[in-house]
Amino acid sequence: MKKVEELSIYQKALGICKLVESLMLALPEDDVFLVQSKSLMMEDAIVIPAKIAGAEGGDLYSIRMQNAAVIRYHALHLYAQIGSLRFHTKFKDLEYVTLIRQELEEFRLLFIEWIESFDTENHLWDDWGMFNPAGANPPNQYDDDYSGMNDFLDDDE
Repeated sequence: MKKVEELSIYQKALGICKLVESLMLALPEDDVFLVQSKSLMMEDAIVIPAKIAGAEGGDLYSIRMQNAAVIRYHALHLYAQIGSLRFHTKFKDLEYVTLIRQELEEFRLLFIEWIESFDTENHLWDDWGMFNPAGANPPNQYDDDYSGMNDFLDDDE
């Protein structure tokens, strides 16, 4: 975990969590939309560092990319949720919107650098085709180490 905690992308994600947590304290409690938004924003902020740790814990390219896809989803969702606060009449602290969006932009740049560091040679074939490295060829289904989706779907029993 020490290695993960030293990563700049992880540190940035934790910083975003703290900013979102501070924002939660600034949002009024008497508005249904804002209460729901708080929950969604906090969920997005918390998932990001957790998935970074998950990606770092599993060294396989396909697992790291699956985590990266989830991180991207939550970062984009958080960006949109934060931005929606600009249009809400009960929220006046627009500095939070600007600050968190700037932090998310810095996170995005770290994210690009981070995923480029993934070892494309260390992967398991993804039968769905979504998390295979560029140029990877499907394994021969007769290889001893092939474990495709069809292994779980055979009706030979």
